[in-house]
Amino acid sequence: MWPQIAAVIIGRIKDGTYAPGAKVPSVVQVATEFGVVNSTAQRAMEAVKAQGLTRSEKGMGTYVLRPEERAAQGDA
Repeated sequence: MWPQIAAVIIGRIKDGTYAPGAKVPSVVQVATEFGVVNSTAQRAMEAVKAQGLTRSEKGMGTYVLRPEERAAQGDA
């Protein structure tokens, strides 16, 4: 189930539903939306991050990377 959830989140990032710099839903919010346990939602969000589309700030949330941030990640 987590790959399907990750695909939905990635789709929302790519279509602009979650704009660059915007905060994405929390793991709890994703779990509630998709009717899954938190660990499944967490795995999906980790997969999105692994694609280089988001960044997490401890205690603040997860945000969509801006194009310049994605480019900088590619240089690392």
